[in-house]
Amino acid sequence: MKKILIILGHPVKDTFSGQLFENYKQGALSSGAEVKELILRDLKFELNFSSGYRGDQELEPDLVKAQELITWAEHLVLIYPNWWSTFPALLKGFIDRTFLPGFAFKYRKGSLLWDKLLTGRSARLIITMDTPPWYYWLVYRRPGHNAMKRGILEFCGIRPVKITTIGSLKISSEQKRQQWLDKVKSLGRKMR
Repeated sequence: MKKILIILGHPVKDTFSGQLFENYKQGALSSGAEVKELILRDLKFELNFSSGYRGDQELEPDLVKAQELITWAEHLVLIYPNWWSTFPALLKGFIDRTFLPGFAFKYRKGSLLWDKLLTGRSARLIITMDTPPWYYWLVYRRPGHNAMKRGILEFCGIRPVKITTIGSLKISSEQKRQQWLDKVKSLGRKMR
């Protein structure tokens, strides 16, 4: 049985990201996966990483639980909107406060190299956007996708990281939205 942690990074209730979250979860459960979830807007934690890597900012209970779930998971699914070419502040704050040295990675003393502490896990990013995906790739060069995939998850040893880009959401028809929901449910069924 595959252990899947689904993280919803949208700060607003009742969104298309939330529908994608539910569809992925239903698909994964129907295939026998063990699924746990983190809905970031429901967590209680200080968004601001006020002490940086000095290590004197205590983790709130919700972040301790989040680290336990990340440790437990074999596959992470992050669902969130693309805002300002990256991701919402809520998700960035969660990453800053949770993917800490000693948990997600560890710098080697006297070296530019680091140890990746979250190896053995894979990830799927499901990202909604109003920008057409081809424009995001061609003009902007996918900065948010690159940051999350390479600069965060792969930096910590999580791989492979697959990306599903959904857009342009603002001009999509109900039929197109249903196709996206079906596609995400299928990804859940395949546990990818």
